Amino acid sequence: MSLRDFSHVRRLVVKLGTGVLTERGHFDAIHFARLTADLAEIARTRQLVIVSSGAVALGVERLGLDGRPRTLPAKQAAAAVGQGLLMNRYESAFGAAGLCAAQILLTHSDFSSRTRYLNARRAFECLFEHRAIPIVNENDTVSVDEIKLGDNDNLAGLVAGLIGADLLVIASDVDGLFTADPREDPTARRISFVEQVGPDIERLAGESKSGVGTGGMATKIHAARCAAEAGVPTIILHGKAPSALPRVLRGEDLGTYFGASHSPLSARKRWLAHALRPKGMLRVDEGARRAVLDAKKSLLPSGVRAVEGHFEVGDPVDIADLDGQVFARGLSAHEASELRRIAGRHSSQIEALLGEGFVEEAIHRDDLALLPRENTPVPA
Repeated sequence: MSLRDFSHVRRLVVKLGTGVLTERGHFDAIHFARLTADLAEIARTRQLVIVSSGAVALGVERLGLDGRPRTLPAKQAAAAVGQGLLMNRYESAFGAAGLCAAQILLTHSDFSSRTRYLNARRAFECLFEHRAIPIVNENDTVSVDEIKLGDNDNLAGLVAGLIGADLLVIASDVDGLFTADPREDPTARRISFVEQVGPDIERLAGESKSGVGTGGMATKIHAARCAAEAGVPTIILHGKAPSALPRVLRGEDLGTYFGASHSPLSARKRWLAHALRPKGMLRVDEGARRAVLDAKKSLLPSGVRAVEGHFEVGDPVDIADLDGQVFARGLSAHEASELRRIAGRHSSQIEALLGEGFVEEAIHRDDLALLPRENTPVPA
C-alpha cells in the first residue's frame, strides 16, 4: 500500500476554511457549488463530516458591515445571522443531490465535559446511521473567550479524534506546508510528507494574513498534531485547486500529508490532553518529571515545587518543569490550597497534615496525559 492510498478511508473530516469559501472577503457561491458537488460524491461512498467556516462572512454581508467584526459581540451577531444562511446553502446543495445535511454547533464545554463529549460522539454515530452529513461549527453566538475553541482548525482536529476518523483534510488557501513563506521566498518548496510534528515543523508555520479567517498555518499544524495523537493522518491542501478533494483521495500528491502516530493515545488520554483547558499549573523537580515522563508514574506531592492558579479537586492542571516547559496535563487530586500545604512533602508528613484517608498522589497516572514535544527534523 502506497503512502497516499486512501481506498481504506471510510470516515473522514473535511475542514473548509474561510479563504476557501470566500473571494475578496465575500462568499464565493460559484466555488461553493463546485465544492459541494465534490463533497456529495464523496459522501455517497464514505461517512463525511464537514467543519465549515463562512458563517461570519455571510453575516457580515447580510448586515452590510465593512469587514470582519473586531469585537466579540459584533462577531457573535454576524455569526447568528450567517449560520442560518450557511446551513441553508448546504441543505440546498446536498438536498439537490439527494443527501441530508445536519447542523452541529459545539463549544469548548462540549469537549471539556466528559459526559457531553460522549453524548456528542453518540449523536455523530446516529447521524451516520441515517446517512446524514454533519455540518459542524463552533457556536460563536454563545461562546466567549474563556470557553472558545479558538478556530475551526482546532475544532476539526478535535472532531477527527472524537468520531475516530480515518483521515482529516484541511482545505485552506495555501498549497500546504513550505520550507519558507512562498509569498516572500521564491525558493520555498512544498513539503509533501511530514512523519511527525515537532518544534522544527512548528517553526515553519506563519500567521494568517487573509484578514477574513482566524487560523494561520500554526493552527493547522496544531490540528494535525491533535489528529495524529488520535491515530488520524491529516492533509493540508489548497481548497480552491480544481477538484482538489477527489484528486487527493485518489492518491495525487497535493498539499502536505501528516502521518498518524504509531502509538496513538487512548480516547481518555486524548480528552485529557486536548479537550481540557487547564485551571492551574504545577511546577515539578527533575525527579518528578522523569517519573511522569519515563517511568509513567503518578505525580506525587513530594516532587511539586510550586502551585499556580486556583482549582478544585478534579480540575485540569498543567505539569511543567522548573523552567515552565509544560510536558503533561492531568486532573488534580487536591484543591490548590491543599496542594500548596503538602507540596514538597513525603507521604509520612502528609498524613500528619491531612489526617487519615488522604489521597497520596497529586495527580494519579490514570488521570495524566503527556504532551510530547519531539525534536523532529525538517524533511528534505
